[in-house]
Amino acid sequence: MVYKGEEIMKIGTKDLTSIALLVAVTIILSQIVIPLQPVPISLSMIAIYLSGGLLGWKKGAITQIIYIGIGAIGLPVFASAKGGIPVLFGPTGGYIVGYLLAAIITGFIIEKVSNLNIFTIILAMVAGIISCYILGTVWLGFITEIGFYNALFLGVIPFILGDILKIIVAAILVKKIKTLNLI
Repeated sequence: MVYKGEEIMKIGTKDLTSIALLVAVTIILSQIVIPLQPVPISLSMIAIYLSGGLLGWKKGAITQIIYIGIGAIGLPVFASAKGGIPVLFGPTGGYIVGYLLAAIITGFIIEKVSNLNIFTIILAMVAGIISCYILGTVWLGFITEIGFYNALFLGVIPFILGDILKIIVAAILVKKIKTLNLI
């Protein structure tokens, strides 16, 4: 059970298994990296979209809180097998925390739409990545003292095409998995 104020959110075995699976997928996809500086390219956003898109915003958030928590205590789960509080306070920390926001926004939009189609899923994921971009770019600009616009050119612009491809892959997976009712 997870306590939310006076409310109790019941999480059953299937939910726990799905959350654990998507934490593991996030860890695995975070290790598939093209090591650019200061922000590496990884496949982790696919897992973020899947966690929000398949589990909804609450359980998607739990998934990313667990992932970030595991990394914060020092286990090497972040891109390039890094971990620890210094990573969260480093140049990529805003993007990592942005994973939580992206999962919440993606999951919230997908949960609220009654006629779920691929276009809606893609729009939800675009909203999620924009939130991650904003948080990560502001943090990158602040921590490196290069300002927002320079951070935008280092931490967003080079990644847009790849992120479009990740969104397409994740949207197809979410649609298919939801259609088959696998999670």
